[in-house]
This record gives sequence, structure tokens and C-alpha cells, in this order.
Amino acid sequence: MGILIAVLILGLVIIVHELGHFLLAKANGIRVDEFSVGMGPRLLTTVKGETRYSLKAIPFGGSCMMGEDEEDYTEGSFNSKSVWARISVIAAGPIFNFILALVGAVIVVSVMGSDPSTVTAVQEGTPAAEAGLQEGDRIVEYQGRSVSIGREINLRDTLFGSPQTYELVVERDGEEIELTFDAVEVKQYLMGYSYYPNQEGPAEIVSVTQSSPADQAGLQVGDTITSINGTKISTNQELASYMEENPWDGSEASITYSRDGLEYDITLTPEMTTSYGPGFAYNLAREKLSAAESLKYGCIEVKFWVGSVFDSLKLLVTGQLGINDMAGPVGIVQVVDDTYQETRSDGILITVMSMMNILILLSANLGVVNLIPLPALDGGRLVFLIIEAVRRKPVNKNAEAMVHFVGMMLLMVLMVVILFNDVKRLF
Repeated sequence: MGILIAVLILGLVIIVHELGHFLLAKANGIRVDEFSVGMGPRLLTTVKGETRYSLKAIPFGGSCMMGEDEEDYTEGSFNSKSVWARISVIAAGPIFNFILALVGAVIVVSVMGSDPSTVTAVQEGTPAAEAGLQEGDRIVEYQGRSVSIGREINLRDTLFGSPQTYELVVERDGEEIELTFDAVEVKQYLMGYSYYPNQEGPAEIVSVTQSSPADQAGLQVGDTITSINGTKISTNQELASYMEENPWDGSEASITYSRDGLEYDITLTPEMTTSYGPGFAYNLAREKLSAAESLKYGCIEVKFWVGSVFDSLKLLVTGQLGINDMAGPVGIVQVVDDTYQETRSDGILITVMSMMNILILLSANLGVVNLIPLPALDGGRLVFLIIEAVRRKPVNKNAEAMVHFVGMMLLMVLMVVILFNDVKRLF
């Protein structure tokens, strides 16, 4: 079922993108030769008017064929229209993806609420408290970036690390207050693995820090801890309770974990680790909102997902993320299926909202990525059209077509590499 849902989500995101091109093309009187959903050989096809509509065998991708790269200036052709009409047609695909993301976000926020970036607690005696931060303050700017929901703060720290000096702008009683304070230094013994202490189910490891004691002992994401120092562990809550009563103190610990139905015993020694904390907590729980607020926070939700895509692209460009961190259709299907399996026990509402969040992310992702000014992408085509608008003279179509062809070939090579990595991760 999860795989079918993934195919439906990907199909919807792509159909909406191509529908944007199609509708604007029709609105501008541009002839569309074929509008297709999927790739590969045609399964179903019909011709209405001047357009062939096709459903193809491979349920990923789609196309709206308008003759963009052809030397055709006859009436109704793409290149016979004004440069601004053509810009609107090319830009419509990503814009429709943002519209789909917004519709999905408003639905999610209307049903589940949102997480306004409110300070929920301030630790006494910390620099945050001494700087004047108070419970109930609403954070509107964090490390120089405008924020509205708690997840924006969490995402920033997850991707770029917790800061050692905090720069906040908070809203209190209608007034904005700037605050700057140092982080709290925290020294503690750690094994280098994490789990979800408040989530129901077995104590499954969800992350392992590179070169940590857990990593060196061979623990992997997906392993399940079943006992520590002879104490049986059955759930995340039991592990959390055990750690609260028996925090690591530098002594060796015997851990039993299961993997693929087999149990393994290891002995680990925790390492003293220095980390930095904010000294305050902020809201990450969703709150019910009014209809007007749902629209506002729906827009904020889209901003959050678009921002996450830009941040990820930034990390790719700077080399902090690599090609192995990217996922293609197979990887996306795996994520959707995993999410479905994890949430199905929580009820249909939670499952549907989780799938909707993935839809929002994928639609925002496709919109942003397609606007990147690279050949073969919508952004690359927009660059040539903008050059034409500035020069008031078309770019040589053969040269433009060759640039897009080379870009498409390079894109296909990248997709093959990503596909290989996706498949490799399955085994």
C-alpha cells in the first residue's frame, strides 16, 4: 500500500507541474502536440483536437510537448508567441507546484494546527535568562533569519548545528526585542546513538554519530536495543526510564541489540562530550488555529518547506552534503513506504496527514529545483527567454536546443547515479 501511495503522490506532483505548462499554453493559443503522464511506451492514448493525451508505462515523469526547441514560427507554435507569453508558460509548471503545496499545507494546518515559535521555558541562571528571554515570548527572528514556527528553528540547528552565540528577535506585548546571549556548555557522557524516547514501539536506533563508541562497536540505524547491563528493554519508554535512573558515567556498559532477528552482545565505554544548548525551549507542538490563521500558517508552512529545499541545495553546493545524500524516485518510494508503515498504527488521520506532508515537500521541491537556472530545467529555459527579452532578439534555437540536450544528458547521468545509490541502500 505504501508503494502505491508513493506512486500516486509522485504522479500527482508531476501531473500538476505539467498541467501548469499545458493550461498556460492553451491560454496563450500555443499548440500542444502531446500531454502525457508517465514515461516510456504509451499504454493508453487519445487525440482531441490538435493534442494527443497519453498515459505511459513508467509512472514517473510526464511531459507537455510544445515544440520549444523547434525552428517553428508558424501560427500557434510556441516560438510564434511573445517572449512574455512564453515566460508565463515555462514558469507555470513550478508555480503550479507551489500552489499544490499551498493547498496541501492549508489542509494540514486546518486539521492538525501549526507550531508557532513561542518560548515555552527558560532555564534559570542561564545566559538566556540573564539576557531577559521570557516564557511566552514569540521568536520572530533567529540567527538573522525570519521565523514563524518552531520547526524553522529546529531545521536550522539540525542542518547547520547549534550556535554558540544566540541572536534572537522576540515579540512581547506587541513590541520587538533584540536579544544576544551565549549558549550553555553541556558536558556529558554519550554513546553516540539516539532513539525516540516518547515514541511507542521497540527501542530502535534512529541515528549513529560517526566515530562514536556506538559506531566503532558496529551499531547501525535500525538496530533495536533489547537490554542494558542485564536490564531488559522492550520499548523506547523503558529505555528512556532506564537512562534517567542510570545515566552514563564513563563506566563500561553491556548492551544487547537485535538485527534481522538475531541478537548481539557488545561492550561500550561512553565518551565525555561537550555540546552547547540554548538554555531555553521553544514550541514544536501543533496548536489548533482559526480559519484565517490556517491560511496564514499554510503560507508559512510552504515557506518552511521551500526554505528546507534551499538549505539542502546550499549544503550540496558547499560540499557539506554529497550525491549519496540525494534520493531519486526509488528513494522517495522507500521513504513514503517507511512513513506509511510507521504511522498506520497511529490511525488513518495521522497517516493521511503524514502523506500530505510528503506531498507538500515533494511539490515544493520540484518547484524550487525546476527554477534552478540549469539547462533542460524550466529555470534554464527561463534564462534564455529573459536574455531574449533584454536583447529583444531571440537566441539561436539550434544553439539553445544543443545546450538543453547536453543538460538533459548530464541530468540523465545524475539520475542513473542516484538510482544506483537508491537501489544500493535497499540491500
